[in-house]
Amino acid sequence: MKPSIPKGTRDFSSTEVANRTYIMDTIKAAFETYGFQPIETPSFENSSTLMGKYGDEGDRLIFKILNSGDFLKKADQGLLSDKDSLKVTSQISEKALRYDLTVPFARYVVQHQNEIIFPFKRYQIQPVWRADRPQKGRFREFFQCDADVVGSDSLLQEVDFVQLYDTVFTNLKLSGSTIKINNRKILSGIADVIGAKDKLIDFTVALDKLDKIGEVGVEKEMLEKGISQEAINKVTPLFKLSGSNTEQLAVLEELLSTSDEGKKGVEELRFVIDSISELGLQTAILEIDVTLARGLNYYTGAIFEVSAPKGVQMGSIGGGGRYDDLTGIFGLKDVSGVGISFGLDRIYLVLEELGLFDSVALPKPKVLFLNFKEEDNLTQLKAIKALRKVGVKSEIYPDTAASNKQQKKQWKYVSTREIAFVISEIQNDQFFLKDMSDSSQTVCTLEELIAKMQ
Repeated sequence: MKPSIPKGTRDFSSTEVANRTYIMDTIKAAFETYGFQPIETPSFENSSTLMGKYGDEGDRLIFKILNSGDFLKKADQGLLSDKDSLKVTSQISEKALRYDLTVPFARYVVQHQNEIIFPFKRYQIQPVWRADRPQKGRFREFFQCDADVVGSDSLLQEVDFVQLYDTVFTNLKLSGSTIKINNRKILSGIADVIGAKDKLIDFTVALDKLDKIGEVGVEKEMLEKGISQEAINKVTPLFKLSGSNTEQLAVLEELLSTSDEGKKGVEELRFVIDSISELGLQTAILEIDVTLARGLNYYTGAIFEVSAPKGVQMGSIGGGGRYDDLTGIFGLKDVSGVGISFGLDRIYLVLEELGLFDSVALPKPKVLFLNFKEEDNLTQLKAIKALRKVGVKSEIYPDTAASNKQQKKQWKYVSTREIAFVISEIQNDQFFLKDMSDSSQTVCTLEELIAKMQ
């Protein structure tokens, strides 16, 4: 049987790992510059922790883990006969792979609330899993790089997150990324003024698909969810809302003049827009997108989504928002939070498409000892130990060359890995050091070799 891996997962070569590490290190450095502290949570959680937190669509994408042992024996035989998978699942699966890092973080905060100093700023860089249909930029296993603040309802946090996005994408040389911003209160206000307040979740889930299924698709889904044609007609002009951020805010302010929640959303959005206007951004663009909904139920205020520079066909490369009572689902009330996430895998594809990985180098030895004589091996290993002790990356070619052909193979290895220095020969405790950049050769003692390599 030919070996394979599950769809939506990938193997990574050494070069790909180095490039991914470069992205993660860039994001991590920015997180720490902005005062965030690292935590980690388990790859799987109790199903009760995850289910019901992402809406019906999100729940369907959660990977369930079967109970160990004879899990079917304890299941209700009637449900098994009826083939009711939704009801059977709760009896045969008590755990699930995490869908994102935010809900596990909320669980972490509640569980460790007596150890945490609020406001608590955390970052987390770990894999998540979704039973999604694999396609370009969408995988079943992928990394999220999250930063969140809990214990503060200050809009200064939203301003900080916009700047954090700008810092990371500037440092990755990803100029022209667009940070789209909206506010969940504005969406609630729109649903209110068009008479669809009782259909808020259906309204936002459908609206969030505008860029995927278009206006016709959104209208069709809203109608199927019971939102009236009259209500849809009222909201349709917002699909094409344009102009500067200030002009869009004016339109929204007028539209939502009869909704207290809507007006509050406009006020919050205006604070962030005006603050960033005064502070300025390095390379990113901040843009209001009133159709941005991010169909996750836990958002209550600002919503963010980042798109790649124009010309790159890719979905969002980052997103997040404000959730005023996410910890309330685990019993800790009135703890406001806001957070953002970077989509590592999509960022990787964007940087690759734009050719921005040139500066990322694979780990390699600074000096390689060629292995032409077996009797030199012990001397070579002692020298390598001394070099490594002072931090010089060094190694020996493992197989002794018994012929000219095998010697050429070792030189080809040096060339392919672009190793800077080579020890080609040892005579009377003297090391023949070749600089591959100009083919010059010097003879030196071990002490002199260590000094040169440092």
